[in-house]
Amino acid sequence: MAAPPQLRALLLAVNTLLRKRRYHAALAMVKGFRNGAVLQEKLWAILQATYTHSRNLACFVFTYKGLCALQSRVQGKTYQFHSFLAAFIGGMLVFGDNNNINSQISMYLLSRVLFALCRLGVEKGYIPEPKRDLFPVFTAVVWGLVLWLFEYHRPTLQPSLQSSMTYLYDDSNVWHDISDFLIYNKSRPSK
Repeated sequence: MAAPPQLRALLLAVNTLLRKRRYHAALAMVKGFRNGAVLQEKLWAILQATYTHSRNLACFVFTYKGLCALQSRVQGKTYQFHSFLAAFIGGMLVFGDNNNINSQISMYLLSRVLFALCRLGVEKGYIPEPKRDLFPVFTAVVWGLVLWLFEYHRPTLQPSLQSSMTYLYDDSNVWHDISDFLIYNKSRPSK
């Protein structure tokens, strides 16, 4: 069944507009926004990653608590280094494989640990108390660095981050008509 003439005319006009170089930068912003909002294609991968993440955390907690209890029992009381040693061993056993899930978890924890160590440094007097909230500066530096690395030193970034950023920033620069501008990220192969 053919589309009505008015719809064909509208699609032709929209597709003509999408091909004009003059509007490319503004349209790339719109498509980038669209790519950031679309998650359906990644749903299965997210579910698998969530399962692996949950399983690893469960195994880690079991190992950590068991090793803490064992150390406390052997030494007759609990010491601060018990938690570090139990987590060190558990981390090696459960999260020691260099894969995407373990890498993501470790990078997430690293950022939290660095924040906590800075706060501990302030609390102990090793670092002066900031006069104002430094979060806006922190986040601006992080975003500035990640986009600089993506644009000029892409291979240094973790593959999943490269893939996400390619989808958001590179793929949003390319379209042929309304179908791969709004509906699909890339042109569908012809049948």
